[in-house]
Amino acid sequence: MQKTDEMPMTEQLDRLKGLQEVLANKYELESQLEELPKSLDGDTQSLDRFKKEYIQKNTEYEEKKAQVAKLKEELDEAQKKREEGEKGMDAISTHREYEILQKQIDEAQAIEDEKRKELQKEEKALEELNDTLKGHESFISSTEADVNERRENLNKEVAELNKKLESLIKKENEMSEGINPEIIMKFQRIIRRNNKGIVAVAGNVCDGCHMVLPAQFANEVRHNDQIRFCPYCSRILFYDESIVSTVYSLQSDDLVDDSDEDLIDGEGYGDEIDDLVDGDSPDTSSMDNDL
Repeated sequence: MQKTDEMPMTEQLDRLKGLQEVLANKYELESQLEELPKSLDGDTQSLDRFKKEYIQKNTEYEEKKAQVAKLKEELDEAQKKREEGEKGMDAISTHREYEILQKQIDEAQAIEDEKRKELQKEEKALEELNDTLKGHESFISSTEADVNERRENLNKEVAELNKKLESLIKKENEMSEGINPEIIMKFQRIIRRNNKGIVAVAGNVCDGCHMVLPAQFANEVRHNDQIRFCPYCSRILFYDESIVSTVYSLQSDDLVDDSDEDLIDGEGYGDEIDDLVDGDSPDTSSMDNDL
């Protein structure tokens, strides 16, 4: 890894410690900004569904309304025929004429009764549809008002988060100056995944993945003269005497006992510790670890 001449290593490490928090907050804000609009999805989908139902009911209403108007016309026509027939009774002179006219009157009366009964039924259905539409209109109106209010509040919240995000990006750029861009890029990827990209070496143990480091490599980290990455978790390492490890630490001749197996973080780490105990060390010559 090429060292940066413009800034002392201790300052770079201090910058990275501060940048760690800035990046973690930045990525958290970006996640919130991505998720916030989704909080309205359920309400807007429900509102769209209610609007579609309203359109369907309104179509039914218009069809029913046209049917009622047609029935009224048919009822008026049947009523007129009956009335004309009744008036014609005064002009008949024979029994045969009376029978024919009476039959016409009876038929008109039957049609009139049928149409009136059907009209009453359809008018009741039309009234029920009208009440349903009014209920839908009221519900849609109130729901739309709620959604618009929530959207307005959401937009305000998004605007506030964007301001905070802009401030964090500015800090990120300032704190990244003078540090190798490749290191920054790797550092960003680590924090996106773990929220923690620079950790202390406590004893010979990485405080990020709790893996025991090779003794020679741990000693190199203590010098704080170069950016070094953990060969196991790829986090940037620094040495701090004041930090006490919260996990077990292997001494030169100690072996890992069964009770400590659950502290080993990651697949295959048990085999690597066995290698360390046997005197083998992982390859730490290259700091360009794949993240």
